[in-house]
Formats: sequence, structure tokens, C-alpha cells
Amino acid sequence: MILYIVRHAIAFERDAGKWPDDSRRLLTDKGEAKFRKVARILRRMELKVDTCLSSPYARAWQTGEILHEEADWPSPVALPPLQPDGTPTGVVKALGKYKGAALALIGHEPGLSQLLAHLLVGDAADAIGSMKKGAIACLEFDNRPASGKGRLLWLATPKILLQQT
Repeated sequence: MILYIVRHAIAFERDAGKWPDDSRRLLTDKGEAKFRKVARILRRMELKVDTCLSSPYARAWQTGEILHEEADWPSPVALPPLQPDGTPTGVVKALGKYKGAALALIGHEPGLSQLLAHLLVGDAADAIGSMKKGAIACLEFDNRPASGKGRLLWLATPKILLQQT
């Protein structure tokens, strides 16, 4: 199984006055435009995705919609464990009901870096660094995603992908 882990694109900065409910904070126009270019590159790479799971937060959801529109990935389906307060074990447990050769997950930092560490080495505390906004990691599993069982095939920032144009 292939698992794509996607950090949401560039969003507006936290601002309790403008966004009293952080779950409604949106992508910036620049963030949306840049990620649309990234998604078009992903389409040219012919990455096949069976199910696209997203945090229900607006900025992650918008990123999933862009992937649907520009990369021809499936429409996003909400997976609450991908919210900022979710845990790697909660995400892996929730993935148990999804079948297919390739899944995509769209979420937030620091949760995605912790999820990567959990899937690659079995311990979310081993996360080093963080995924850039709009970055994508591709992992492979012999069966279903499980703690410490993933193999990192590639990790690309938007800057790297945009050099492919």
C-alpha cells in the first residue's frame, strides 16, 4: 500500500480577531495559487489515489479540494484524527477501515511529522523537523499502515516539485 502524507498549503496566520475559530482559517490566495501548481505537477506524475482523507479544518480541506480539482485525486473525506489535536495512533487506527492501493492524508503540523515518525520508526517522539506547508511524503507498506512498518519512498517540498515545471 502507498500512503501520501500532505501538509496543507500556506494559510493565513493565526489571528483570534479574524479567525476566532481556528478550524475556519483559510488558505491565502498565494498559498492556493502555489499549491494549484504543485497539484498540477502531481497530476503529471500520474500518482493514483483511491481515497483522500483530510482534517475537516478549512485549510486542510481546501488543500484536498485543490488536489481533487488539479491532480484528479478523489474528493476529500473527513478524518477527524487528522485535526491538530489528533494522535498518530488515532490516525493509524482510523485508517483500518479504508481499503485500496493508495491513500492520501491531509493535515497539520506537528501532527504529520509525528505521524511520519510513528509510521517509519514506531515512535512519534522521534520526529525531527517539520513538514513545510504543501509538502508531500510518500510511504510504502507491505500491508496496511502500521507503526514502524513504513518505508519512505520520497519527500518533496513545493519548491522541489515546482522545479519540475
